Amino acid sequence: MASVLVVEDDQFVRSALIRHLTDAGHTVRSVGTALEALREVAHLSFDVVILDLGLPDLDGSEALKMLRGITDVPVIIATARDDETEIVRLLNAGADDYLTKPFSVEHLSARIAAVLRRSRAVAADAAPPSVLRVGGLAIDPLRRHAELDGVHLDLTRREFDLLAFLAGRPGVVVPRRELLAEVWQQSYGDDQTIDVHLSWLRRKLGETAARPRYLHTLRGVGVKLEPPRTEPSA
Repeated sequence: MASVLVVEDDQFVRSALIRHLTDAGHTVRSVGTALEALREVAHLSFDVVILDLGLPDLDGSEALKMLRGITDVPVIIATARDDETEIVRLLNAGADDYLTKPFSVEHLSARIAAVLRRSRAVAADAAPPSVLRVGGLAIDPLRRHAELDGVHLDLTRREFDLLAFLAGRPGVVVPRRELLAEVWQQSYGDDQTIDVHLSWLRRKLGETAARPRYLHTLRGVGVKLEPPRTEPSA
């Protein structure tokens, strides 16, 4: 069964979804706002997110865009809106499926199963990656585990994805546009998103932008990860 996050502000609908999904054997957490949803996926791992569009703090389409900035978890849109143009736009923006209310619990369960089959098939087709080593860094993409000089690094999901992507290309300057496409799964975005995550990552690697060891930014070009240079002897 799956770990499901339900993002729905209507308490009646929310309670019904929780009850039926739990009865179906799923593990369910629920929130009523977009900001709560972002906080949940940033700190916990889910197999699928059920996202309503009519949220009180942020429209669901904007919430979807922000979710895609921090996670690649499958997202099923569940809403009363049935405009075909909007459905296409949301699917192109990263939604994995779309359900128009009202819908039966059986229909939702079938959609969840289909989304999970697709995501697990993609994961199974990927060759198990070996441990990536750059200087004192050791990154295991399969176990999502990273160490620096033998000490575990406590990284967020996006920090780990960014570090692993750069570690797979040591010494190569990766353009920001490529980082957005490969790590954030976005064709365009704000460079500040990358800068913020690089800053957090540098802090955990014990370095700064002014005194880099592993992460080097080439202004106007991109970012590279390479082993620290050996200090010359006096």
